[in-house]
Amino acid sequence: MYDLIIIGGGPAAAAGGVYAARKKLNTLVLADQFGGQSVVSQDIQNWIGTRSISGYDLSIALEQHLRAQESVEVKTGERVASVAKHDDKFTVMTERGNQFETKTVLVATGGRRRKLGIPGEKELDGKGVVYCSICDAPLFQGKTVAVVGGGNAGLEAVIDLFPYANKIYLLQRSAALKGDAVTQEQVASNPRVSVLLNAATKEIIGDTVVTGLIYEDTDTKEQHTLQVDGVFVEIGSIPNSELVRTLVSLNPYGEVEVDSRGRTSVSGVWAAGDVTTMPYKQNNIAAGDAIRAVLDIYSYLITPQRS
Repeated sequence: MYDLIIIGGGPAAAAGGVYAARKKLNTLVLADQFGGQSVVSQDIQNWIGTRSISGYDLSIALEQHLRAQESVEVKTGERVASVAKHDDKFTVMTERGNQFETKTVLVATGGRRRKLGIPGEKELDGKGVVYCSICDAPLFQGKTVAVVGGGNAGLEAVIDLFPYANKIYLLQRSAALKGDAVTQEQVASNPRVSVLLNAATKEIIGDTVVTGLIYEDTDTKEQHTLQVDGVFVEIGSIPNSELVRTLVSLNPYGEVEVDSRGRTSVSGVWAAGDVTTMPYKQNNIAAGDAIRAVLDIYSYLITPQRS
């Protein structure tokens, strides 16, 4: 019987595990792999305390720090299938059929970026195709870029690129942008932004790096080519919440609903990071969310009458 099982392998899970060790909680971390969504990033410049680090190196650092904790057991290659509550304990089942029992659970499974599913996207992922404007905008200083997606995520990506890119194309497949009106005004007022409506992205071009993008006019069916150095795919993300969808409350987007301490609708279950309803999906924020949750978990465990 563990005091705590942490599910995930990104910054939230690692930070939670380190703090659980400091509270001497008997902890198990179940991770399919380490690194989270940033593992594919070539150059992360906003991980606090580190001027520049690749996603691969960050994943190694997270795992090494976690494995150095004496009271934390780490099992990789274990994708959790479900979590079930039985009286005052929980059973965590993995896809391999392994079961683990625990007093508390921290869900830190993150999310996954929604993909376009077009030629060139997978091949050029991390080579000009990116999914995080806050993380990667500085890499495109003085460049020409395309942002795909006309919702709030796409509009905010354009704004993130204002200090860096010389030219920004915003492509929206429908006849109108869908983001907040105020944000739309900010985007439209910048002379370096060209908004292309009824523009369905069909292919990303490039051999070793992105050199262009092909889109189709959904009205005329004509295809056009843009010469760009990067493509920001900003069509939303999908929280990895399937394993607890029958256990805790989710919002309409599938995010786990949490309070300011990371508590879910079920006593004994916390969640942190990109899988939750907390705003601003960032590595540093996810780590902080998990630390706060683990401190609350510790208080919960030492309270004689839990609530």
